[in-house]
Amino acid sequence: MASDDGSGKKKGALSDLVQAESMIQLALAVPGGCVIGWLIGDALDHHFHTGWIQIVGIVVGAVGGFLQIFRTVSRYLKRSGS
Repeated sequence: MASDDGSGKKKGALSDLVQAESMIQLALAVPGGCVIGWLIGDALDHHFHTGWIQIVGIVVGAVGGFLQIFRTVSRYLKRSGS
């Protein structure tokens, strides 16, 4: 079931699935943040009768996506380093 990788840590199918889920989360963080930011910005543009808030929403969503990537990667590096 679980195999020993030589370092005393057991690896199994469940840990592989968790790692795959983290990689999928990384792939969707920035595009998802941009889409959510654009939708919120578009709603605010319609409410306030402007045309620039959706651009700010896209930028804020992209920044949020990158922050999520950095958090996920640092958590993964801490786990694999110890």
